[in-house]
Amino acid sequence: MLYKFKRSSRLKNNRNFQIVYQNGKSYVNKWAVLYVLKQTASPRRIGFAVGKKLGNAVVRNRVKRLMREVFRLNQHKIVEGIDILFVARKPLLKANLIVTNNTFWDLCKKAGILISE
Repeated sequence: MLYKFKRSSRLKNNRNFQIVYQNGKSYVNKWAVLYVLKQTASPRRIGFAVGKKLGNAVVRNRVKRLMREVFRLNQHKIVEGIDILFVARKPLLKANLIVTNNTFWDLCKKAGILISE
């Protein structure tokens, strides 16, 4: 199966991020925060945030690449019609792909956004 991360699956502008921050429900663990906002007729969209306090651009971009890859590989297991904001915390800076994947799964289970198989 070919997994792609399409442009239509991304939250891009600040306005969309702010809507999810303000109206979405948050789920937290040690490594990250997941904001989830249910939409009526939109595709599943996700945005990634790594604050400037966490490190320089190289470090932040590495973390965002890991977060995007985890979503790309698991997007087919998440329900449609939601906006997600995946926000990194300090411990995620030292994490590898497996830890990032486990973090994302833990938060998705807490949020109840996984497709039941």
